[in-house]
Amino acid sequence: MILAESPRRQRVTKLVNWGHWFALVNIAIAIVIASVFVFSSPLPDTALGTAYLIANWLGHISFMTFSGFVILVLPLCYLVNRPNVIKASASGIAAIGLALLAFDALLYNRTGFHISINSATLLKSEAQTQMSQFTVQDWGFLALLFLVWLGFQLILANAIWKRIARLQQYHIGRPVTGLFVICFVSSHAIHVWADAQLYQPIIKQDNMFPLSYPATAKTTMSRYGLLDLARYEERKQLQFDPNIHKVTYPVKPVYCSIKENINTLLIVQTDSAPLPAFEQFNLTTMDEYYSTASTLQGLIVTTLFGVPEIYRDTVSSESPVLLALPVAMQTAVSIHTDATLPGTTLESFRQPISNSHDGLHVAFLPADQIVQMLGRESFAKSNILIASGFDPEGGISKGKLLTNLDIQQGLASTEDLAPTVLNALGCTAPVPHYSTGQNLLAPTRNWLVSTSGERIVVMHNNQRIEVLSNGSYEITDLTTQSRSTDNLNVDLLSRAIKHLTRFSTRQ
Repeated sequence: MILAESPRRQRVTKLVNWGHWFALVNIAIAIVIASVFVFSSPLPDTALGTAYLIANWLGHISFMTFSGFVILVLPLCYLVNRPNVIKASASGIAAIGLALLAFDALLYNRTGFHISINSATLLKSEAQTQMSQFTVQDWGFLALLFLVWLGFQLILANAIWKRIARLQQYHIGRPVTGLFVICFVSSHAIHVWADAQLYQPIIKQDNMFPLSYPATAKTTMSRYGLLDLARYEERKQLQFDPNIHKVTYPVKPVYCSIKENINTLLIVQTDSAPLPAFEQFNLTTMDEYYSTASTLQGLIVTTLFGVPEIYRDTVSSESPVLLALPVAMQTAVSIHTDATLPGTTLESFRQPISNSHDGLHVAFLPADQIVQMLGRESFAKSNILIASGFDPEGGISKGKLLTNLDIQQGLASTEDLAPTVLNALGCTAPVPHYSTGQNLLAPTRNWLVSTSGERIVVMHNNQRIEVLSNGSYEITDLTTQSRSTDNLNVDLLSRAIKHLTRFSTRQ
């Protein structure tokens, strides 16, 4: 007797086959959408990092999409008897899922965050800001856009259903599935090794894709006694910044002229002792000045290069534009300090404070030596800029800026010193080419961004925003120093982060 499949079993088999093809096409669409994550992130500069990126991209996105199919669509193939209902439901699920993926990609491109509990407040703030600007026409356009996307999914579902027999003849299911499985498994295996070695071209990709939790050496290798946890944690703590390793400084060539016969003094106080008013120089005071470096070495680099302390290790071997440009124009330049200067290039500029040549003087001195230096008649008609507030204990601290230059009142930080001095010397080259600060003689923005440890710090409108790499943040009122419950200004944060990382080659 010949046993034939029952009509229900045939229908279920056809639905399951259809579901696999429908999932495969949507995996391809999801991979294309996920390319936004790839191109919004720093591309690896090593072959292994690139191989991991491709494997993780294909493996994780295919796994995430297929998991959605298995959890939400596949059970319908067995429980629902009407194919049209299943196709419509699957189309709706796919349309919503891919729309969420696209939204997450745009959010990541804009802020570096994914949809998560940590970013819930950020999303609420962003949504309220954007929705308040929406008109009825805008809402109608969005609804129409989603209906078009849903219609595409319905057309796709029906097209696959009508051609399922022909598609089955291609026999590409196993090779494609094998490719995705190999990518998924190999990406996790590579990440275990990279985590054990703290291999940054791979580790820095951890937050690239949504719902990504790659296997780590700590949880995998230590289980079998293959990793010394104490040594691992010690090495991990030594990793200062996993995102910025190489920079282009300056980002573009700086061409400008320097005025001759101008004596200019840039003095940065290195202790907290009070300074006299220096009435003989007729100095004005800027009270909203913030010292951003946490160490004396960081203070020197931040002042000379006009970039945050996070770039210290990578720019120390370069010659800062603040010094190199005057030297190229045959202007004498000296650095006065008893501190160790980072890099041999800067050491060549060291001079005692008794040196009073015409030109540019940059000093990093305690209060008593500043008084001694400015007590000399040779500096009586000099341009002077004195910055205080450095806190050797770390963190961003408030100080004062004393100067006889015509600076504009507002927010200022250590990064602003170099472009202000260069402009006072006559250089009109665009500041963004060589600094994250701004020229205080003609400021162009009313906010500042810097770093403190592994935190990004943004100041604006009497508020300090501190953001950690995991997306959590804290807003502090600068007047009361108490935590603020105000909503996060996402647009400002996005501009600030992009401004801060402009010198990084990962851009």
